[in-house]
Amino acid sequence: MAQDTDGASRRGLLRAGGLTAAVLALGGAGAPGYPAPTETDLGGVAEGRIRFPNWRGEADTPSGPTANPLPPGERVGYALIGLGRISVEEALPAFGEAKKSRPVALVSGSPEKAREVARRYGIPESAVHSYEEMEKLRDNPAVRAVYIGLPNAMHREFTVRSAAIGKHVLCEKPMATTPEEAAEMVAACERARVKLMIAYRCQYEPYNREAIRIVRSGELGKLRSIQAVNTQSQGQVAQWRFNHRLAGGGALPDIGLYCLNATRYLTGEEPVDVFARTYSPPGDPRWSGIEESVSFTLRFPSGVIAQCLTQYDAFNDKSMTLHFERGTVEMPDAYAYNGQQMYVSQRAGEATARTQRKMEHKNQFATEIDHFSDCILADRRPHTPGEEGLQDQKLMAAIYQAAAEGRPLELPRPPGPTRGPDPSEG
Repeated sequence: MAQDTDGASRRGLLRAGGLTAAVLALGGAGAPGYPAPTETDLGGVAEGRIRFPNWRGEADTPSGPTANPLPPGERVGYALIGLGRISVEEALPAFGEAKKSRPVALVSGSPEKAREVARRYGIPESAVHSYEEMEKLRDNPAVRAVYIGLPNAMHREFTVRSAAIGKHVLCEKPMATTPEEAAEMVAACERARVKLMIAYRCQYEPYNREAIRIVRSGELGKLRSIQAVNTQSQGQVAQWRFNHRLAGGGALPDIGLYCLNATRYLTGEEPVDVFARTYSPPGDPRWSGIEESVSFTLRFPSGVIAQCLTQYDAFNDKSMTLHFERGTVEMPDAYAYNGQQMYVSQRAGEATARTQRKMEHKNQFATEIDHFSDCILADRRPHTPGEEGLQDQKLMAAIYQAAAEGRPLELPRPPGPTRGPDPSEG
């Protein structure tokens, strides 16, 4: 009788977790001499995935999906082109959290650094190449895609070269330094029939995804305006970002682009006009070729007004505030690599409540890389393809023009959709 009761209880737990005995391949009855574990603890395999029933009570948020990484040999192999700060400090460590991607080759102009990075990540020396030897990646079947983490002015060349040898391209933002370069990158990948994705990591980050959901759902009414700020203290050290030829501009393409892109993915619209101002403190050699500050205002078809500010010589602030008909959403560190937060203010009876909304943390670099890998494996269009980067390049050119002419500019609509299907939440 006790055995029957235990069996009924276990079947109930399976049903509660959305699993059935028909799809679970359970592994044994436990260690000898100990009570057998329940299915809640044991889990099983369903439809090729390891799964566990929810173990939390109704008062708690259910646990997230179980990590189901692909075996190493089935993951998409990447060659990292450029071993600067973003590749070494962010992208390479993110592969350790990726489920569908792995680093298999390196391209660098610094042989000693490349050898050390290869040693630490288990990449064979035969898969380490100079910029001049990049085409050798053609003969490496482990490399299906490249990640380009080079200075902005080098994106076009290495995207075109990668496409020519049949490798899919994940390129850091900003996509290029001019709209013409961006258009050439899109065309080169189309001709070669390889995928091109721009690394807009915020579009894959949970808090930004939640902000998009709030706008689309209408739970706070219509979105009326956006305030987006991205500032940082750039320091005195020599770096390529102070070189207009390499960077294509100052604060706008580097960090102001986050504000610009956010207004577009939050509204789901394209701006119809823009007004802008630029400023560079006189007498400081850092700003002899680039702008230090840019403020710009965008107007969208729905009536949303977005006010954006970006600066290179101000204390770090990466905040965004969304004003709705019936509430406000505040997002400190909206564009940071980590540490995102969200606060929602709205009426609560006779008072106003400001509550913190918490989302599961995910490594933004791992999430965007795995999205691209998934698109390669499933032959799907990326959520942020080359057309998304091209549109931002056109808008940044318009922002500079509006600032130079001191007047608002009307903006043409892009010829077609700039984004692919939404990223998977799994």
